[in-house]
Amino acid sequence: MKKIHIALYYLLLQYLPVGKSYNRFSKIWWIIRGITCKKIFKYCGKNVHIQRKAYFGSGKEVEIGDNSGLGINCEIPSNIKIGKNVLMGPNCVVLNGNHEFKDNDIPIIEQGMRPSRRTIIEDNVWIGYGVIITPGRILKKGTIVAAGAVVTKDFPEFSIIGGNPAKIIRMRK
Repeated sequence: MKKIHIALYYLLLQYLPVGKSYNRFSKIWWIIRGITCKKIFKYCGKNVHIQRKAYFGSGKEVEIGDNSGLGINCEIPSNIKIGKNVLMGPNCVVLNGNHEFKDNDIPIIEQGMRPSRRTIIEDNVWIGYGVIITPGRILKKGTIVAAGAVVTKDFPEFSIIGGNPAKIIRMRK
């Protein structure tokens, strides 16, 4: 049954209009996407917003808390954990793997992949437009990630971070 919901999402539902106010049917499509994702994800809280063309692979290990969402065109791995009240802007990418490259005598393409690393996004996090998050990061409670940031390491709770690579801009507390 899960495969049917995944097929339904990727073949049809991901292309339906966005948001609550795009047109009078947009809220219906948004609700239908949410119901379908509840059937796909390991855990899907209440009032979850899955926007147009969000990609989550098989979704089998995705956990997403209440009042959280994936922005338009976001790409997340199928093993991510997202807390409550998380805002994710459009075009964000969360990576969970990387190529192996330690042997200079073997072409990178022949060295395979490093083991997958799970990303955790804790509660009350705001991720801006076009953010890239490298494998295995933990975005701690209350963090704000500025648009276009490349997150390559972990930061303390209530950090405001931005840049490439991301660094602390200031603390919220």
